[in-house]
Amino acid sequence: MSAKTVLIVDDEAPIREMIAVALEMADYRVLEADSAQAAHAMVVDHQPDLVLLDWMMPGTSGIELARRLKREEATADLPIIMLTAKGEEDNKIQGLEAGADDYITKPFSPRELVARLKAVLRRATPQGVEDAVEIDGLLLDPVSHRVSVDGQSLEMGPTEYRLLQFFMTHQERAYTRGQLLDQVWGGNVYVEERTVDVHIRRLRKALGEPYHQLIQTVRGTGYRFSAKG
Repeated sequence: MSAKTVLIVDDEAPIREMIAVALEMADYRVLEADSAQAAHAMVVDHQPDLVLLDWMMPGTSGIELARRLKREEATADLPIIMLTAKGEEDNKIQGLEAGADDYITKPFSPRELVARLKAVLRRATPQGVEDAVEIDGLLLDPVSHRVSVDGQSLEMGPTEYRLLQFFMTHQERAYTRGQLLDQVWGGNVYVEERTVDVHIRRLRKALGEPYHQLIQTVRGTGYRFSAKG
């Protein structure tokens, strides 16, 4: 399994260096940015697995960048840990509501940071999620984050990808919309159940003939993924 990449966003170089050393010793690849603008460009270009994001920065704040990343479909699922000297409960709630997956108050120990980072990545990457899955020529490869049919790549958004990954690893069982929201979006995300229908339609369209038929509508319940027809 390839090393995870972590983007450190902090305007103070000594803090970035301290974190980078701790992460590299724990076998993570490290990217660094000193502003929200630079960080956003690096997220788009390098697609890190997690962002360590300082709250207080000149110009665009970390909290504003977190909101932007969560708004944009391509980065909505990117795990974020906020780093800040703000320790008050209201600030923590504000950070979590902006989309942060965890919150660490400065000063912190490198060991605590690495432990919290591993926990967030574990939640974002459940056990077995790195294994490729293939069904009748439809291949999902989590390492390259690609879906293909007989070697031809399919284009789909990150939510559709995660839906398909969940379905392909949980076949032949009917799931309600609420269960799919919990499993794919996460239990702490407030999304209407009908949003599932929208993404199911997008996923079926991305799969095309004949693979869209693998996702079956179960009347009165929700959806099921079945290769049995």
